[in-house]
Amino acid sequence: MSHRPFATRPQAGARGFQALLLSAVLCLTLLFSWAAPAGGGAAALALSDTQQLVVEAWRLVNQSYVDPEQFERVRWKRLRQKALEQPIESSDDAYRAIEAMLSPLADPYTRLLRPREYSNLQSNTQGSVTGVGLQLGLRSPDQQVVVIAPLDGSPAAEAGISSGTVVLAVDGVPSAELGLEGTAARLRGTSGSDVLLQVATPSGEQLEHSLQRRQVDLQPVRSKRLRSGEHTLGYLRITQFAEPVGQQVREALDDLSGKGIEGLILDLRNNSGGLVSAGLAVADQLLASEPIVETQGRDGIDSPVVAGPAQSYSGPLLTLVNGGTASASEILSGALQDDGRSRLVGSQTFGKGLIQSLIPLGDGSGLAVTVARYLTPSGRDIQHQGITPDVVLSGHEPLNPGGEGDSWLEQAQRLLIEQLEAA
Repeated sequence: MSHRPFATRPQAGARGFQALLLSAVLCLTLLFSWAAPAGGGAAALALSDTQQLVVEAWRLVNQSYVDPEQFERVRWKRLRQKALEQPIESSDDAYRAIEAMLSPLADPYTRLLRPREYSNLQSNTQGSVTGVGLQLGLRSPDQQVVVIAPLDGSPAAEAGISSGTVVLAVDGVPSAELGLEGTAARLRGTSGSDVLLQVATPSGEQLEHSLQRRQVDLQPVRSKRLRSGEHTLGYLRITQFAEPVGQQVREALDDLSGKGIEGLILDLRNNSGGLVSAGLAVADQLLASEPIVETQGRDGIDSPVVAGPAQSYSGPLLTLVNGGTASASEILSGALQDDGRSRLVGSQTFGKGLIQSLIPLGDGSGLAVTVARYLTPSGRDIQHQGITPDVVLSGHEPLNPGGEGDSWLEQAQRLLIEQLEAA
């Protein structure tokens, strides 16, 4: 059984960090003894399979959660006992007991993933998903389910649903009742089926969208050469940090370098994160022996993850970010900005500075557990704050980043050319 971190991580200098989050979780068979009623002898009672599922979930969170002081505040051991006092005769009983046990932690990212949810989340990290293509998060302090970003080419993107939109209900069921994972699960489904989505736009207008689910190829890495006057620039867009991203970015950078680009625009708009390993692999290719990120786990701040000495691309760089830039992409953005490698241009990023590990429970379900906070190389905590770009771009934010009429990309090209000509 192993941890699978999914907020974002590289090869080379990040091995210590990977070892921390990918450390093996030992499976234990747990037996509990209860005293027999007065006058009787002691009786040992083995837990049923469904009860053991609850105990195993409690144990995994107990050994991994980032803030053990929270356990004292919520009487964590008592929550386990309270869960086992309820009838647990089926998997659904066990899932409800685990959800009730985790709820007092008040961490929306530490949660049970039922088998379908766990499978869907794994699919997201492998490059494809069937649904409407919305990446969702929770907005503090009201805990509303909000759109971090739509996936490029998805039904949601085609409907014009933008970052910051509040999801009110799915097929008439309020998102406040469904929660984050329940809302995401209801949006997924069989290709060709319809789903009714009620939303409130960032301006407060309430709308309904009837969307047809389909297979969405995440196509996490896209690149092209740009001609602007006398200059040849490279454009690299990363929409998600899925498993193949590190290698795909390396290939794209090699291809663009072979075409004689003078500078590179890295586009992280609407990139809501993904696997830590993939995000750090990209940072490792753009930085040389420089710090990428510090993590703050339950035992304090660990040594910073440092990039290796070799770079896939060392030329001039400019990075586009927006409100859909979150989690792993904020790790990358923060490192590039703090290390002076790239200016950030666009708008304030989302502000998710927590790292979760995916832990299977053995029956197809799993846990997402917050195991660390991350800090930029200069020590900035991004959670709920985000990253402020060096240059705030003007005009309405394009709904199709990298597509036709992308005014922000045009502004980024001008800024990069100014940088080249000033060098």
